[in-house]
Amino acid sequence: DYLLGVGRADCTGPVAEIPLMGYANPNQVGGGLLTRLYSRAFIVADLDDSRRVVFVSADIGMVSQRLRLEVLKELKSKYGELYRQDNVILSGTHTHSGPGGYFQYTLFRITSKGLIRPSLNAIVNGIVKSIDIAHQNMKRGKLFVNRGTVENSQINRSPFSYLENPASERRRYSSDTDKEMVLLKMVDEDGQELGLISWFAVHPVSMNNTNHLVNSDNVGYASNLFEQDKNKGMLPGEGSFVAAFASSNLGDVSPNTKGPFCVNTGESCNNPQSTCPVGGATMCMAMGPGKDMFDSTRIIGQNIYLKARDLYEKASQEVIGPLSSAHQWVNMSDVSVELNATHTVKTCKPALGHSFAAGTIDGVGAFNFTQGSVEGNPFWDEIRDQLLGEPSNETKACHKPKPILFSTGEMTRPHPWHPDIVDVQIVAIGSLAIIAVPGEFTTMSGRRLREAVKREFDSHGTPRMDVVIAGLCNVYTHYITTYEEYQVQRYEAASTIYGPHTLSAYIQLYRGLAKAIATNTVHDLPRGPEPPFFNIGNATLVPPLTVDRVPVNKTFGDVLQEVRQQYRATEVAEVTFVGANPRNCAENATKHNFLAVERYTNTSDSWHVVQNDASWDTRFYWTKGFLGRSNVTVEWHIPHGTEPGIYRIRYFGHYRKKLSKNHTVSIPFEGTSSAFEITTL
Repeated sequence: DYLLGVGRADCTGPVAEIPLMGYANPNQVGGGLLTRLYSRAFIVADLDDSRRVVFVSADIGMVSQRLRLEVLKELKSKYGELYRQDNVILSGTHTHSGPGGYFQYTLFRITSKGLIRPSLNAIVNGIVKSIDIAHQNMKRGKLFVNRGTVENSQINRSPFSYLENPASERRRYSSDTDKEMVLLKMVDEDGQELGLISWFAVHPVSMNNTNHLVNSDNVGYASNLFEQDKNKGMLPGEGSFVAAFASSNLGDVSPNTKGPFCVNTGESCNNPQSTCPVGGATMCMAMGPGKDMFDSTRIIGQNIYLKARDLYEKASQEVIGPLSSAHQWVNMSDVSVELNATHTVKTCKPALGHSFAAGTIDGVGAFNFTQGSVEGNPFWDEIRDQLLGEPSNETKACHKPKPILFSTGEMTRPHPWHPDIVDVQIVAIGSLAIIAVPGEFTTMSGRRLREAVKREFDSHGTPRMDVVIAGLCNVYTHYITTYEEYQVQRYEAASTIYGPHTLSAYIQLYRGLAKAIATNTVHDLPRGPEPPFFNIGNATLVPPLTVDRVPVNKTFGDVLQEVRQQYRATEVAEVTFVGANPRNCAENATKHNFLAVERYTNTSDSWHVVQNDASWDTRFYWTKGFLGRSNVTVEWHIPHGTEPGIYRIRYFGHYRKKLSKNHTVSIPFEGTSSAFEITTL
C-alpha cells in the first residue's frame, strides 16, 4: 500500500490574441474556447511518508524550463524540501491548441510573441493548485498497472525515416508505431476509485493549424469522457476522480490516420519529401478519420478512452515496492558518448536543419521547404547569414549530414535561443519506472531507450521493471530520432537539436540514473550545472488591452443574433452577443466560466446549469471588431440523448473601462439568450 493523492486544476490562461503553441504558425492565435485546459497531479508516498513522488500531466504543448523553474520555486516556498526537482515530474500532453508564451529561450519567444506573463502564470498556478489539492487529499490506497493495444488511432508520419533503422531491429516489431498503452490505476483502501494515468504515444494534432479555439485535443477528449463517466452528475472539470492521458514517445506518430493527401488535387503525397506535384510541400496535409477536425478529435479521443476503460476495469497486477527518484541537469551540447570500447562521439551545440522549416504533414511550414533535405538552400542560407550569422565550421561538421538553418546554440541575443542545460529524470514507483524525457522521442528512439533502461535495471538486480516513457517533460528540446533516422533529415531529424548522437547520449544518461536507483546510490549522482533563469522584460507583440466599447444604443451582453425557438438533438443552437475581450477575464478570475447552458425546471421554477465552457459540446467564439468593439458567439452542439425541455444560453464577460487617465478596471457583465425548446425527434 501507498499514500495516494490526486488533484485537478484549471490552467487555461488567456483564450484570445495569444499565439497557440505547437504548429509555430504566426497566424494561429486564440479566438475563443472549445474546452478548458487542466493540470492533473498524482502524488504517491510511502506509508511512513519517508519518500514521495509527484507526476503531473498538464493540457499544454510542452513543459518549458521557465515553467518548471517557477513551479519548483512556488513548491519550495510552500512545502520546503518536500517537492523537489528530483521527485516531481511535469509532463505536457502536447496539445497544439493551448496558449503559448511561457518560454524563456529566444526561439520559442519569437514563435509565441514574447514571454506572456498571464499565460505563464495561469499554467504555474494551475499546476501548483493541482498539486495542492492532491497534497491535501492523501489517503491510503493501492496501485495497479495494466497494458494493452490501441488500434486505429495512429500512423507513423515519417515512415521513410523509420525504414532507415536496421531491418533486424524492425523485424522485432509488428508496427512502425508503438500501439501499447500503459495504465496506472489508483484506488483507496475502501475501494473508492481515485484516478488513473495512461501513457500512449500519439500527437494531439487532430485539431489542425486552422483552429483558433483553445482546447486539449484528442487526449483531452479522452480525459473528459473518463472523468464524466466516473464523476456522475458533475459538470466537466468537476468531481474528485482524475484521469490523465499523458504523452509518450510520440515524435513520429500522427492521429491523422487517413494519411497525407494533396489538399488541391486529392492525390496521396506519402513520399520521402511529403511533397505534391502542384504546390509542393505546402499542399501536403494528413487527414483524420472524421468528417472535420472536431469529428476526428472525437473519434481518436473515444478510441483512446475505450481502451483505457477496458484496461482500467481489468487491471489486477498490483504495483508494490519502494519509491525512488533520480535527476540530473546535463549540458546536452557537450556530452561524450562511449559507443563501444574504441569509439567515443560527442553531442553538438543546438541547431535546427532546413527541414525544420518544412513542418510536418500535420502542420506544414510557410515557405515551401521540403522534408528530407540534406543540402542547404543558398537563398535562405544567405538571408540567414546576413540576419543571424553563419554557423561555425565546428557546428556544421558536428551536425552532418544536417544542413543547418538556424545555429541556435551560437545565437545568444537577446538571450540564448535554445537550452544547453537539460533535465534527465527517472521516478520509480515499485516495479514501474517512469522515464521523464525532455522532448519528443520517435517510436524507435523510445523503444531503444526503454530497452536500455530495462536492461540496466535487470543487470543490477532489479528485474521485471515496467518501463514507461513520459514525454514533453521539464524542458523542451524538440525531437530525438535514432542515428539512422537522422541521416535522412526529415522534420523530426532536422529538429534533433543536439546532433546525430543525441539519442546515444540520452541512453547513456538514463542508464546512469537507472543504475543509481537499482544500486541505491542516487545520493552519489552529481547534480550537474543549474539551468539559467533569464531576466526578461514584459515587452510582447500581443496587442495591448484597450477599453472595450459597444455599438450605438447597445450595452455589453445584449443579444445581436438570437437563438431559434426550437431545436432537435444533433442541431446547433447559436447566439451572438455584444462582447468584450476575454483576456479581461484571464487577468482577474481563476474560476471564470465564459458560458453556461441552463435547463428550466418547472417544479422549482428555476434554471440549472447543464453545460459549461469546459464541455466539448459548447464553443465560445470571440470576434474582434474596430475601435474596441467585439462580438461573442456561443454555439451548443446539442448531443444525442439531450433531455427535451426549455433551455437558454448565458454569456459571462468582463469589459475594460477607463476611470481616469492611468486607471482602468474590469467590470463583469452577462448576457442571456431567449429561452428555446428542445423537442424529441
